Amino acid sequence: MRWTAKALHILIIGTLGLFIIGCGDAKSLLEKELARQATQAKKEQSKNSSASLSINPSRGGVTPSAPVVAGDTIRIATFNIQVFGISKSKKPQVMDTLAKVVRRFDLVAVQEVRTTDHTLVPQFVDLINAEGGAYRHVIGPRLGRTASKEQYAYIFDSRRIAVDTASLYTVPDPDDYLHREPFVGRFSVRCSPDKNPFTFNLINIHTDPDETGTELNALDDIFVSVQNNASREDDVILLGDLNVDYRHLGELGRLPDMAWVVTGQNTNTRLTKSYDNILFNRRSTSEFTGRWGILNLMDEFGLSKSDALRVSDHMPVWAEFSAFEAPAGQRVAVRPGSTER
Repeated sequence: MRWTAKALHILIIGTLGLFIIGCGDAKSLLEKELARQATQAKKEQSKNSSASLSINPSRGGVTPSAPVVAGDTIRIATFNIQVFGISKSKKPQVMDTLAKVVRRFDLVAVQEVRTTDHTLVPQFVDLINAEGGAYRHVIGPRLGRTASKEQYAYIFDSRRIAVDTASLYTVPDPDDYLHREPFVGRFSVRCSPDKNPFTFNLINIHTDPDETGTELNALDDIFVSVQNNASREDDVILLGDLNVDYRHLGELGRLPDMAWVVTGQNTNTRLTKSYDNILFNRRSTSEFTGRWGILNLMDEFGLSKSDALRVSDHMPVWAEFSAFEAPAGQRVAVRPGSTER
């Protein structure tokens, strides 16, 4: 790839930002954080009854049925909840459906948290955990050029996933290429000590629909900068509401070995557009199992279209990965762009 001044600017600032946030040896910090979270998760698990998941291959989703156990795979989802604020939080049926959605996955990248009330997301996580779960969240700052600002969040099952809190940062964008700069974090799968857990960086993004050309041509440089940041993590997954389909990913889609899971399917609730996707380098992130899906809110929860639209005008998109690290270049399953039916 051609290193432009823009690319170098983003890379240098992003790397320095992570070093500043990390405040020392990244590996040591991660190990300490994972140990602390493991202890806390065990306490929560002893207090709470187990949540439940089972694979439903025909829909590519998961449904409540059996206690959670440490499995060989994890499922990561992206979900634009659409103006997720106080008004939506006062609709019990909507919130119940949103909680059910999150319980289907190990980790969900959320876009469009739009409120100044800092209690909204913690209360939502409490609702998710009302049936005995141990989900947690991390959230970024309010972003945007207008008064209508948004936040990114990650909500994850702390019994399966750990976050390196020192790694969390919002990508610097001094030249203002992006309306809402991506929120980056490093995560790790919890597994037995004799296993090598899958670790990965996530880039959570919601592009401006009026500026997708400019933003997608900046996101390729951001993707590379995260690949080269202080964590030295080779597995980088960019996910979110891109406001374009796979044919219009610009320079981001032209990165060498770039893969995306959604092709030729609509991801909005009206089933008219394909906006949401999950992207990664197919050689580096060989932990991808080839399984992915779009959670149809109407089919899965028996909602009318109008009721589904009250939940969100987007449907969740998910992809499945091995819980354990695989050597770079080792294929686990079929290439992105196919799914089981």
